[in-house]
Amino acid sequence: MTYNIPENLKGLTEAEVEISRKKYGYNTLGDVRKETWINLLIGILKEPMLILLICVSFIYILIGDYGEALFMFAAIVAVTAVSFYQDNRSKKALKELEKLNEPLSKVIRNSNIIEIPTSEIAVGDLCITEEGSLINADGKIVHSNDFSVNESSLTGESYSVFKDGSSEDNEVYSGTVTISGLAVYRAEHIGKETKVGKIGQSIINIKEEESPLQIQIRNFVKGMAIIGIIIFLGVCIFSFIKTGNFLSSLLNGLTLAMSVLPEEIPVAFTTFMALGAWKLMRSGIIIKRSSIVETLGSVTVICTDKTGTITENAMQLKHLYDYQSDTVYDQDGFNSEKLSRLINYAMWSSEPVPFDPMEITLHKTYEQTQFTDERKNYKLFHEYPLEGKPPMMTHLFENENKERIVAAKGAPEAIISVSTLSESEKDKMRKVVKKFGEEGYRVLGVAMSRFEGNDFPDRQQDFIFDFLGLTVFYDPPKKEIKNVLKHIYDAGIEVKVITGDNADTTRAIALQAGIRNSTAAINGSDIAEVPEEDLIKISEKTTLFTRMFPEAKLKVITALKKQGHIVAMLGDGVNDGPALKAAHIGVAMGNKGTEIAKSAAALVIMNDDLEKLVIGIAAGRRIYANIKKAVQYIISIHIPIILTVSLPLFLGWAFPYIFTPVHVIFLELVMGPTCSIVYENEPMEKNTMKKPPRQLTDTFLNWKELAISIIQGLVIMAG
Repeated sequence: MTYNIPENLKGLTEAEVEISRKKYGYNTLGDVRKETWINLLIGILKEPMLILLICVSFIYILIGDYGEALFMFAAIVAVTAVSFYQDNRSKKALKELEKLNEPLSKVIRNSNIIEIPTSEIAVGDLCITEEGSLINADGKIVHSNDFSVNESSLTGESYSVFKDGSSEDNEVYSGTVTISGLAVYRAEHIGKETKVGKIGQSIINIKEEESPLQIQIRNFVKGMAIIGIIIFLGVCIFSFIKTGNFLSSLLNGLTLAMSVLPEEIPVAFTTFMALGAWKLMRSGIIIKRSSIVETLGSVTVICTDKTGTITENAMQLKHLYDYQSDTVYDQDGFNSEKLSRLINYAMWSSEPVPFDPMEITLHKTYEQTQFTDERKNYKLFHEYPLEGKPPMMTHLFENENKERIVAAKGAPEAIISVSTLSESEKDKMRKVVKKFGEEGYRVLGVAMSRFEGNDFPDRQQDFIFDFLGLTVFYDPPKKEIKNVLKHIYDAGIEVKVITGDNADTTRAIALQAGIRNSTAAINGSDIAEVPEEDLIKISEKTTLFTRMFPEAKLKVITALKKQGHIVAMLGDGVNDGPALKAAHIGVAMGNKGTEIAKSAAALVIMNDDLEKLVIGIAAGRRIYANIKKAVQYIISIHIPIILTVSLPLFLGWAFPYIFTPVHVIFLELVMGPTCSIVYENEPMEKNTMKKPPRQLTDTFLNWKELAISIIQGLVIMAG
């Protein structure tokens, strides 16, 4: 994208960046700490298995069995080395994820516009922010164009604030969102020194929510550890009563405790998740938390925005409807003089530097059809941003001769309702709009007004508008969308469309895309008035949610979650942010998605290819199935070890010590890495994506699966 930025804004040099960084540090809310090998080692030595090994080694030294002690120390080194390998493997995968996951920021350095990781913004940098982007540092505006910002993250007020370098309030703050236009600001505070950094320091200490599988596995391991402690005490007491030798009894107890403790299960879980996330990253799917990989496989409902997610977001201007002549013109007739006023006002009601695909198209149509380009002669001096339900926006321009243009556009219902049309004319227009909508077109109404003086109405709806006509766009469904939706439906997952567009257009596009729907659409304004109990029922049975605003989207997501669904939300716009954050898995588009959408989402699809979502769901199901196999394997192997250690002792066999700690640790060493490596690479089972998603209330091993593991363990024991 080309930016019209003054040449005198050159930015910092590399040398100045280094000086600034030494003085002020990095743009992060937490301390950037490098994990040293000592920290890693201490973390590994805290593991219960290592603590048991060290205890056993010292007991061997105390009883004078130095050969066994030496072997145990060698085992400690081996276990530590394996843990190092596994940890590094996981950490490398997660570091790569973090690098890709970190949002980029545009800055001017050495007179060039470049993109850098947000953490590398330095005090003094000239940062560029544009519509839909998060502001990533506190600073002062040095250049702007039709710039407005939403500061609700700091103030709680959700309206837009217009700012420029010459206004009294010319500062921008980290964590706020650019609503319109463009600004260049000089970073003055970064990281913890920003307003949001000072307010939200406690936020970085909030732990991420654990996945249900994590909780289930942790509880299982805790249960096994408690059993291990009970058996350890029992064996110690039994052996001491029988032999009177305390050290020998302690050794027997520790041997059994080591055989019971399923140390490999949490290791396998962490490894599977980190490597699963790494593999998905290589496929173009960025996972922010590795633990959500498994949750992907449990998704029961996918809620999706329409524009840019189901459709190409390549808005083609297909028709223009001129109200004056009551005529629909296709692309060949756009040069007609009768359309001049409609095209003019459609362009003037757009942003002066357009970002939205429809507004870009309107500017291009203006360039191609008008004899003189008046844009450089008029300056935007007052604006009403996109608001209302349904929404509209109004721009006021003025030239040197004080001649004004007051142009509005927005949802046809909004423009028609505020215009001077009679009720019969309004009904006629609604029928025209409905006809276009039923064919899958996106329709905007255009109107003009006149206003003298500077005592502007508080609400744009209070202007007296003359209705000019309609701009009719077509945004075709993505080519691969039918195939993607078929795979999703085959996997037993429901699909719901949550969009700001009208019901007719949404219904037509849904039909073309292959979305299954047998119920009427519901509007956002209706959802706002529905009690929570009724909304849960409505959200369950409704497929198409239209004219949705951020709060209504959030309500639907929350209702579906209360119904017991695992919800994935797909979106790319600023208004999708709250819903993306609230869903179990928010999925943003990497190319066309706004920064606010990407920062709110838990998963980012790099090239906007929805087939990647199917790959992610399949990966989640594969990983869950493989974790179950690994856990079943671990249980099966632990049973013969436990029984071989305990039965000879309790039954008073001639050789009560068939397995010593050396043998147990050898088996543990072989078993742990084997299950992680072998089962992590297991391919997906046949028909995995033809089965319905699992219920999150299910335990990760049911009684039947546990019984099979126990029987297998007993068979191995008998052998």
